[in-house]
Amino acid sequence: MNTGTTPSGPQAGTTPEIPQRTTAPADTSEPGALSAIPAPGNGQSEVPRYAPQWLQLREPADAAARSGDLLDPLRIRLADRAGGPADIVVHDLGCGTGSMGRWLAPLLEGAQHWVLHDRDPYLLHFATVGAPRTAADGSRVTVTTQRGDIGRLTPDALAGASLVTASALLDVLTAEEIDTLAAACVGAGCPALLTLSVVGRVDITPAHPLDREIGEAFNAHQRRGELLGPDAVDAACEAFTRLGASVRVHPSPWRLGAEQAALTEEWLRGWVGAAVEERPDLEASAEAYLRERLATCVAGELRVVVHHSDVLVLPQPSGGTS
Repeated sequence: MNTGTTPSGPQAGTTPEIPQRTTAPADTSEPGALSAIPAPGNGQSEVPRYAPQWLQLREPADAAARSGDLLDPLRIRLADRAGGPADIVVHDLGCGTGSMGRWLAPLLEGAQHWVLHDRDPYLLHFATVGAPRTAADGSRVTVTTQRGDIGRLTPDALAGASLVTASALLDVLTAEEIDTLAAACVGAGCPALLTLSVVGRVDITPAHPLDREIGEAFNAHQRRGELLGPDAVDAACEAFTRLGASVRVHPSPWRLGAEQAALTEEWLRGWVGAAVEERPDLEASAEAYLRERLATCVAGELRVVVHHSDVLVLPQPSGGTS
């Protein structure tokens, strides 16, 4: 979804899987439907904005893909917190519309306080409205929001944190930003659950002769500038391991079939569009390819596996507060 960066870092709460960005003024609307995106302009200060409709469309696939196998070691770590706050304090980086909290909070026991980070106040509004209210055992879940650039995250900013989470974020970071994230989490002795980072592999059935070429062009697009794209998981593992943390990686693929046709169609348009942006010489063949793939999708005959990885980081506890 993310196709670019801003001067102060990548847009939070997004993923590079489909380019779907609009530009709009800071939100001043009343709470309402996700489709109510203000028009750009009007003389107001503009911020990059990623369509919440896309985040809403992909949320069920994200929830189905995230690795449940990483939750048991995370629960053990959270239960072993010594001298920490009574509540589990979770910092959700690049929260978007809050899908990570809606997935994870009901799977953890104990009272929780989520600090939702994003650069876009519009997305923070929806994340707050849609936040879960209870944990797995019925304990309360509360939220606050914080605007800012995660590329400048520090250990002090995570003081008192029990956990850092992010979804579809690593692959839109640079090596420097990943190093900053690792240093902040490890410096605070805070575990991190970083989910749904693309790894550069897509399997499509039935196969097509252009699949590989489109995929390679898309991956090159994700590495534009200094972004790590599909190399981000390896870079993050190296950064955290270098600082003495224990790192576990588990696959978390999207598996898209006839029941996810709407998501598959949007993903296809973004995937092919990014490939053509990277390689304009593909435009004519890619247009025919996309028409054929969309027709197969509408017929309910297309199957797509978009490979991701989830990463669980367990640093050495710092001062008995994590």
